[in-house]
Amino acid sequence: MIAELLQKAIDGKRITPEEGLLLLEKADLLTLGEVANKVCNKLHPESYRTFNIDRNINYTNICAAVCDFCAFYRKSSDADAYVLPREEIYKKIEETIALGGDQTLLQGGLHPTLKLEWYEDLLRDLKTRYPKFNLHAFSPPEIWHFHKLNKLPLKEVLQRLKDAGLGSLPGGGGEILAARVRKLLTKNKCLTEEWLEVHRVWHNLGGKSTCTMMFGHVETLAERIEHLEKLRQLQDETGGFTAFICWTFQPENTEMAHISPTGGFEYLRTQALARIYLDNIPNIQSSWVTQGGKIGQLALQFGANDMGSLMIEENVVSSAGTVYHLSLDEIKNSIRELGYLPKQRNVFYQLI
Repeated sequence: MIAELLQKAIDGKRITPEEGLLLLEKADLLTLGEVANKVCNKLHPESYRTFNIDRNINYTNICAAVCDFCAFYRKSSDADAYVLPREEIYKKIEETIALGGDQTLLQGGLHPTLKLEWYEDLLRDLKTRYPKFNLHAFSPPEIWHFHKLNKLPLKEVLQRLKDAGLGSLPGGGGEILAARVRKLLTKNKCLTEEWLEVHRVWHNLGGKSTCTMMFGHVETLAERIEHLEKLRQLQDETGGFTAFICWTFQPENTEMAHISPTGGFEYLRTQALARIYLDNIPNIQSSWVTQGGKIGQLALQFGANDMGSLMIEENVVSSAGTVYHLSLDEIKNSIRELGYLPKQRNVFYQLI
């Protein structure tokens, strides 16, 4: 049965949720990786694998949501709570441009008082100063928060941000798109259908976005498949996702520190299954930031076609105690060692 399902994937036929769960539970890791690699190579027969250069800029750590898995958020009253001064954001972007970067991942907490005009002004300012620099900004929970706080239609919020300079939407804040899991993990944050609706509306406005999954906490294997199925269904509807990125929960310094970290083999298994399952999402990105360079490199043999970002700055994962660093040369060498040419791309997976 397993061999038949794997051959079905190689033949380009869609697997069902039940079949996906069976593969996740029962398939041999190396065989699953081999099949994921074949599927990847059919989608990406080119002689190169990609990476990008960007920077995570967390404009605030103040957040009205309470997420047990997060070590980054602060209350407004905390001594180390902040909203970055505009001059500091300028400096971070200019450093990124000097290193060959073409975008920032601009995200923050769900700030309880900043109005939509504050974000519009920020985007316009940055786009005026750095017109060729992409602003990959505001995860679906942030967008949903703007919608609720400002009492405006979701479409209007997204259109106004787009008009102000929003270039693309990141896929953060999805965790696991299953109602049971989200109720256990977080309070005051968008629910599954709300997360999906943000992407749906953005795609219908002509925008592109990425999608993600954070796993290895309280979810079941069936709920991982439920998450992937929801992404696949939305992609069938809109075609707006450019890439999928998954990573493992990092427990240190969180309210869930009692949960043992998920290992590299489980990460590779889940990513390989995602490549097979998400037959309509073109790109899979490795997560060396949470797994380290060696597993990140191995991910390119388990269904990923992209090594991810140089990640000039990252704060959220490192707040949970996980700190891996790769230089640009190390990223390029990781790709070369597998027999591919390293090529830089932008968020839309266009070569630079």
